[in-house]
Amino acid sequence: MTHLWVRAEQRPNEERVGLTPEGAAALVKAGIKVSVELSSVRAIPIDGYREAGCEIVAENLWPHAPADAIIFGLKELPEDGTPLTHRHIMFGHAYKGQPAGRDLLKRFKAGGGALYDLEYLVGEDGRRVAAFGYWAGYAGAAVSLKCWAAQQRGGIAGPVRKVPSKAALLDQLATELDGLSRPRAIIIGALGRVGTGAADLCTAMGVAVTRWDMAETASGGPFPEVLQHEIFLNCILARPGCPVFVPASAKTDPRKLTVIGDIACDPTSDFSPIKVYDRATEWDAPALRVHDDPPLDVTAIDNLPSLMPVESSQDYAAQLLPSLLTLTALTEGVWGRAKTEFDRHIATL
Repeated sequence: MTHLWVRAEQRPNEERVGLTPEGAAALVKAGIKVSVELSSVRAIPIDGYREAGCEIVAENLWPHAPADAIIFGLKELPEDGTPLTHRHIMFGHAYKGQPAGRDLLKRFKAGGGALYDLEYLVGEDGRRVAAFGYWAGYAGAAVSLKCWAAQQRGGIAGPVRKVPSKAALLDQLATELDGLSRPRAIIIGALGRVGTGAADLCTAMGVAVTRWDMAETASGGPFPEVLQHEIFLNCILARPGCPVFVPASAKTDPRKLTVIGDIACDPTSDFSPIKVYDRATEWDAPALRVHDDPPLDVTAIDNLPSLMPVESSQDYAAQLLPSLLTLTALTEGVWGRAKTEFDRHIATL
């Protein structure tokens, strides 16, 4: 019997989950065993999973799960160097030259396990079957506006915290922007999921948006237009051949730009299109000031959808469920393609 083990998330400020109780009930009905770890932080209560017929197990027990269990989580595992013996479904961030990603692959090689990276679950058309992108864009634009508002008052953005709903986030932003004129924002990747979410937030807050996508960036740069907007929102994933949108010289170049929202958030990738910073930011300190006069702040939080954990979890889980229902055929379809990608990268170690 196929056995899916839903682990508790172990990183700070992560309350999302990729399977709802309704989805768990569908998997159980399809003959898949589902174990769900208790969690002290998960946004969706455990009772629904119990009622769905799931086995409820202790928090963080996954290293001791049966050898044939498929471990399912969202964000990274503790970086303790232990070999990974199980098959894991998660966002690995391991295929684009990230140092921590290479360490993760070494752990899989040492333990004989395998990674089915959620970012690389794609259909025959190459399009991802499930993504948090819309909510990442929505939240990323919101945090970027918070950074801009703090600048207008002579400061730097303070800690961000989860909100119960999209409406609550908009109310919070309206208060922070009260009395301020609105900045202009440019979005690259505006036609994708992430860009759509970012544009929707900006529109809701009365921020004028310049929407760019592949056609506008086909020249390969440079792109001086980016520096003529107060806020730049990067909504495309770093890939080989990705143009540089913000060169290192932007810190001292003449510019109106004061906030960069790197929503794609891949600063350690060799292909990062933003060259003025080198590390992600955190909930407690969402803005990294990379230049003082005039100010230039970068915000790059890598789990933005967790600002709205219930809505983003429900949306993502609904997208992913049809693929989870095919776990009984793990060598085929989206899972087979993800395993091929893993095998290709593990072979380079």
